[in-house]
Amino acid sequence: MALYRKYRPGSFAEVVGQEQVTVPLSRALDSGNINHAYLFSGPRGCGKTSSARILARSLNCAEGPTATPCGKCPSCVALAPNGPGTLDVTELDAASNNGVEDMRELRDRAMYAPAESRYRIFIIDEAHMITNSGANALLKIVEEPPAHLIFIFATTEPEKVIGTIRSRTHHYPFRLLTPQAMRGLIERTAAAEHAHIDDAVYPLVIRAGGGSPRDTLSVLDQLLAGSGPDGLTYDTARMLLGVTDDSLIDAAVEALADTHKAGMFAVVDEVIEAGIDPRRFAADLLDRLRDLMVLQAVPEALDSGLVDAPADRHETLKEQAGAFPEGGIAGYAAMVNEGISDLRGATSPRLLLEILCAKMLFGAHTPAVAAPEAPASAQAENPQPARKSKYDREALRRAREERERQQREQAEAATQKPKPEPAPEPEPEPVREPEPAPEPEPAAEEQRDVEQLARDHWAEIRKLVHQKKAVAGIMLTEARVLGQREGTLVIGHNTGALAARLNDPSNNAVVVEAIREITGCDVAVECVVGQRPKDAGFSEPEAPTEPPAESPQPEQEEADDGWGTPVQIGRNADPEPAPEPEPEPEPEPEPAAPAAPATFSDGSPLPPEPDDFYGYGPDEGMPEPQQPEPEPQPEPAPQQPEPEQHSREQEEEEMLREVRDGARSADHRDALTVAMDLLGQELGAKPL
Repeated sequence: MALYRKYRPGSFAEVVGQEQVTVPLSRALDSGNINHAYLFSGPRGCGKTSSARILARSLNCAEGPTATPCGKCPSCVALAPNGPGTLDVTELDAASNNGVEDMRELRDRAMYAPAESRYRIFIIDEAHMITNSGANALLKIVEEPPAHLIFIFATTEPEKVIGTIRSRTHHYPFRLLTPQAMRGLIERTAAAEHAHIDDAVYPLVIRAGGGSPRDTLSVLDQLLAGSGPDGLTYDTARMLLGVTDDSLIDAAVEALADTHKAGMFAVVDEVIEAGIDPRRFAADLLDRLRDLMVLQAVPEALDSGLVDAPADRHETLKEQAGAFPEGGIAGYAAMVNEGISDLRGATSPRLLLEILCAKMLFGAHTPAVAAPEAPASAQAENPQPARKSKYDREALRRAREERERQQREQAEAATQKPKPEPAPEPEPEPVREPEPAPEPEPAAEEQRDVEQLARDHWAEIRKLVHQKKAVAGIMLTEARVLGQREGTLVIGHNTGALAARLNDPSNNAVVVEAIREITGCDVAVECVVGQRPKDAGFSEPEAPTEPPAESPQPEQEEADDGWGTPVQIGRNADPEPAPEPEPEPEPEPEPAAPAAPATFSDGSPLPPEPDDFYGYGPDEGMPEPQQPEPEPQPEPAPQQPEPEQHSREQEEEEMLREVRDGARSADHRDALTVAMDLLGQELGAKPL
């Protein structure tokens, strides 16, 4: 039988390390103050379920309710640690029985009176696993239970138990055992088992158990099972638990105390060669640094129990604590604590462990100066270096002397520092001033000319932008220069969406580059909505006094508003057709093939349209009043197609031939009637 089952407590007096629960419960039982629901909470393996069974045994004892069950009555015998149990005490695991139907069944069973005991008791383990609907189904009977019914809930997460149930219970929190209480439990168990255990094994078992009595006894059970005829030795326990050997931890502490880099990395190599998990080594080193830190702050920590260590290790730990300056161990412990999380699941744990050791070694001066610096005279009077320790080697003494020498040199340099300063300061001032002084003037003049240059060459700028990026050139077509503000050329556009697109970095960069290439000036460009300069805070630009003589027409096109000369169309067209009289080769009739005749939906051709029904030829659009000129035929080509009228005659003859042959019926309606019928069929129009 496992040790944690074999030595399970049978009364509150046998429960170890839970006085905050056992004492008030014992008093309540002896006084008869019994509640109908209890809640036991705490970490796993700390005795919650065992205490619930003890409470059920105490409630149903023939001499109870009492804190000290008699152990002789049928109920006490049945509810003993290894007893068979009774029908009146039911244990339920809510991890697998947590639904509505499970709680309804429990509620129905709870209504029956106990068979042979005083109370009907339900012990519900892992109570936080009950679903909300299941807890609501159980809520009514927990609120108003029968007089014979008692609930005992046990959980590791009391905050997850539904509030309406938790508020109706007496809550007793359990806790992990202290190292002193755990050591007593292990010693009593070893004595009961007649097992010999080395004194150095107890700290290993206590740390492996993590404060849980059940886990600690499980670890001890495993170690005792693998022990030899000489009992449980330190080496056996260390190998089974995977704990780092104390000699490696001692060597690592010695290397940190002496800032011995080669020694520290040799320890890491030995750790890897021994097959020890680097994260476990870091955790064990952190435990040792914790003990040394407490021992350095509280010299009597070993006697008071703050540091748990075998008696033969006391002097070694004291020497190690004295080898560090005050406050230095805390710095090393903080570094190791931060580095442990990186070692979990690492692909290269050795590298991370070596990085951690390097941080501690090369950052050794940081823990050393953690305490306030003292003058050299005070350090000489400090009795700490005179303490006898095997770690106070010559290298450590030289390192301290070197640090003191560096501090003295820094102090002397600080006092002599102001003397050489006044001489070199005046010399760089006259050298630096003349160079940047003349630069702003031409830059300012150049920036002032950008606006006028951009206006004068705006057409060229737009053309260059179009060549670089056609989309940006199209968007820039209707933009104009408004002015310049703080080194930024402001242009205006009537369309807000296009102005935003021109401000886009991809388009804006093209405009800036084009302006730089045309004007030779580097200036930022911003496009705003609107084309009136005064709306953008600028004055109207003056007309150029000396327009270029060689190209008056482009200058006129790009004057003032940037839109160019409007083209007159329709009736407002210029009566002087200056360029039109010149004959061009393009007006020649196009040698296009004759279009296929239009047909109805059934394939029959449409009747010919009248030549002059509305006063103008077919498919020529509305006539303009001033165009009576005849169609010019400057040079008729030898292969010119026949006139359109001849083609119509051929079509009519073909249609008459088809009518004679019977392929088509003759339509004797006139053209107007046919057109009106077509409009009525296709558009639904009706004659007025």
